[in-house]
Amino acid sequence: MPKIVLENVSKRWGGFYGADHLSMTIENNSFVTLLGPSGCGKTTTLRMIAGLETPTSGKITMDGETIFDSDTGVNVPPQDRHVGFLFQNYALWPHMTVYKNITFGLQELKEKMPLIDSTYLKYRRLSQVVLKIDDIKKYLGYSFDKNHKIIKDKALLFLIDGFEISMSSAKELFDLHIEEKNDVECHHLADEKSAEYLAKADASAKKVEDKGYSLDEQGQYVKDGEVCTSVRKLDSEEIDLRVRRVARIVHVGEFMDRYPSELSGGQQQRVAIARTLAPGPKVIFMDEPLSNLDAKLRLEMRSELKRLHVETGSTFVYVTHDQQEAMTLATKVCLINNGVIQQYEPPLDVYHNPANLFVADFIGSPSINFIEVLAEQKGDDLNLTMFDDVKATFKPNTYLNLKAFGEERDKELVIENKEKETEGHQKGFVEKENSDRAFNYHINKVAGVISAEEEHEVQENQYILGIRPEFVRIGDEGPLATEIYSALPTGMETTVKLRVGEFILTGVVFGGVDYKIGAKAQLDVAGNEILLFDRKSGKLMASGSLVIKPNAEDKAK
Repeated sequence: MPKIVLENVSKRWGGFYGADHLSMTIENNSFVTLLGPSGCGKTTTLRMIAGLETPTSGKITMDGETIFDSDTGVNVPPQDRHVGFLFQNYALWPHMTVYKNITFGLQELKEKMPLIDSTYLKYRRLSQVVLKIDDIKKYLGYSFDKNHKIIKDKALLFLIDGFEISMSSAKELFDLHIEEKNDVECHHLADEKSAEYLAKADASAKKVEDKGYSLDEQGQYVKDGEVCTSVRKLDSEEIDLRVRRVARIVHVGEFMDRYPSELSGGQQQRVAIARTLAPGPKVIFMDEPLSNLDAKLRLEMRSELKRLHVETGSTFVYVTHDQQEAMTLATKVCLINNGVIQQYEPPLDVYHNPANLFVADFIGSPSINFIEVLAEQKGDDLNLTMFDDVKATFKPNTYLNLKAFGEERDKELVIENKEKETEGHQKGFVEKENSDRAFNYHINKVAGVISAEEEHEVQENQYILGIRPEFVRIGDEGPLATEIYSALPTGMETTVKLRVGEFILTGVVFGGVDYKIGAKAQLDVAGNEILLFDRKSGKLMASGSLVIKPNAEDKAK
């Protein structure tokens, strides 16, 4: 499978940038999810890699081959990039059976591939399979109805999947009626048919040899020690084998003679996946393929896609705005906002070490708690003031110097502004209308949500604390008095809103626990994954533990 590399890729319409200088590498056999809010550039990025959208600038390579380069004018057409595309809309032909829907693209496929003698392969395989009498009887035995009459369609399907053969091969086996014969008759017939099938395979190979070629174990034409290739179409045997293989992978073999209208949404999606897999694409692109399914089916299909990724060994690139979907499926998550990559790392790394406020807020359900704090350096620790007058100590996991961090941040901002100024003087530069800005985080209060944009000028010692709901502890003991503002039990866990003065925090309590609204409790914060963010740049500064100092005054009102 190929490695995909995007280098400084941009796409704009006038002054609107759908993708802004994207650089990323999608490794072989990875499952990458492009995640972000609506309109952030996820689908645009996907379409540029697939060739359905032409970038304004930049370079894209796949498997070491340049498929787009704005400087040299290279732009390989979509059909030559060997990618598969699965859309939100299943796009199945309503007048075609499932089998014909899957074969539709295969029948039109014409590309350079090895020359193969399918007849030779078919009968070589049959000569081996027909000797497996016990297995044949077992599969046929699965196909009897309550009156002990064999159901042919069911029997054929078991033979196809059990031996991984084509429909024509399964029919030849079925027509032997092994189920009607005793053991002696079965073995005599098997020996006879095996010899007959070998003779047919040899006869086919002889025809190839008469043309000056030989056949290898894979049935490929060989001449002078080299496998012969040709631009050709697949024959009917090859098509059927491909269809049956992908049908086994996504479990749609029993639906081959049905029409899309006779299938459920999940079954239709499986057929769409099978159709995408059948041509053997190097990369499979998926644009929110599960959004039309109900919650339960969506969860089941996530498991199927993850299993499919392992079984096929393909590279998957998957667009979604659902962060849970991205987290559960991906080997790496690429989080995009306003056409700019915010973070590109494995899911748990993104969750535990978000690059900035936007990433921390977007990843996680329920959402992270943001708290404005004033910080003062005291040795290795930071003294914080939070919730207006609550005192606490933040202990970073690694050494953090607030003054040095601020100086480095300001230097980076100066360099960044100079680079933007230089770029602005380049020929052809178009200023970005949808300009980037620091993430506008929100603080939850009893009176409503307070936006950072509505606040006064940022103080030098002002920072943002991020506390995941699972680190909020509720009980009879704790340094901070609180009141249950709301509770949402689901059985497995309960999401609790807690009032601290005029501020609202979200906590998660695991297990079948419920709380009475208005009840008094004590609050504490546990763990060493509490996050501290820079207020000006929005960047993550450090993770660590938080020690809240006991406050005698009851802040729950």
